[in-house]
Amino acid sequence: MSDLKTVILTLSLAYAVIGALLLVVLVYARLHWSLKAVAVVVTSAFYVVSFSEMRGLLGWASSDRLPATFKLLKARIVEPHSLQGDPGSIYLWVEQLDEDNRPSGIPRAFRVPYNDALADKTHAAENEIALGHPQGGRAADFGGGDGSLIDMVREYVTPKTIMETTGGDSSTGEFIAPPAGAQGVSFTPLPPPRMPPKDEQ
Repeated sequence: MSDLKTVILTLSLAYAVIGALLLVVLVYARLHWSLKAVAVVVTSAFYVVSFSEMRGLLGWASSDRLPATFKLLKARIVEPHSLQGDPGSIYLWVEQLDEDNRPSGIPRAFRVPYNDALADKTHAAENEIALGHPQGGRAADFGGGDGSLIDMVREYVTPKTIMETTGGDSSTGEFIAPPAGAQGVSFTPLPPPRMPPKDEQ
């Protein structure tokens, strides 16, 4: 049995036990009816909160902050729909990268608010992936760029390509931060992993 199934089974049994204990308290305890009502409301609220927080275990896209650097595996853009009141979302399926640019092997789905600029960049990154050019990503909310994916890419790709992809100015070589509404996400060609230095013999 996988760890995820174990967690879900354990939580289900725990909720059943809590419900049974609450039932015993409500039936046999000599408490005022208002206290019993409060116990029912509080317990029900915890069920709702825990369900909403457990959705990540069941494959729902997380609204947590993206990793600092990641490999983009797939994306889906859901544009805003004014008639339905849907503000739109961008779903990113990513793998976190370590300091040597190696993927973790654990893909996760993230949901970020829709933004025109981010939607355009995401669409362009998807096109590059379809052409066989893996795409890396960087969440600009993390750090100031020292040792970041942008710096690693500069070792393998020309500055013009980097700046066109990330929204920088290719004439000056300066990196321009993405708009705040885009959650500071940028996509670049994914460089190969850094290999460990060979032992000198």
